[in-house]
Amino acid sequence: MDADSERAFEQFVRERSAALFRTAYLVTGDAHQAEDLVQSAFERAYRRWRRIRSLDYPEAYVRRMVVNLANDRRRFRRGRDEVALEESTPAGGPDGTALVDLRQALLVGLRQLPVGMRTVLVLRYWEGLSEAEVAAELGRSVGTVKSQASRGLERLRQLSAGQRPTELLC
Repeated sequence: MDADSERAFEQFVRERSAALFRTAYLVTGDAHQAEDLVQSAFERAYRRWRRIRSLDYPEAYVRRMVVNLANDRRRFRRGRDEVALEESTPAGGPDGTALVDLRQALLVGLRQLPVGMRTVLVLRYWEGLSEAEVAAELGRSVGTVKSQASRGLERLRQLSAGQRPTELLC
């Protein structure tokens, strides 16, 4: 890779690591798995950086890599002994406000959803993608994205005692 591409990749990693980690964490529910997924996605992206860099939205391409890697790991691990997810976020202790408690309940609720539905909600509401963008990124129809988002929000609503999950996701 030439020096210009190398610098561009390093800048991309610096600027987008946190957002990609957040997506990976919300999809997996585990900080260590999220770190591994982002690192693996960056390794793959590095090898193809000249092509990825020329795309209109390189972050979307790398985010799709993260989601695909998460799905691959889930498929591979299916049927194996799974470790229960932690009930707390990797961030510091609670600050005692109701919003933090509600957000924590939302994260716990997200972990209880099937990974496909969770991925739709994370991309749609946390990442702020449109239904069409989520559909394109996941290779699903817009109708599937709408129905999974609707069912996922309803399940989260039930888990969060009637609160509006979209307010907490944004």
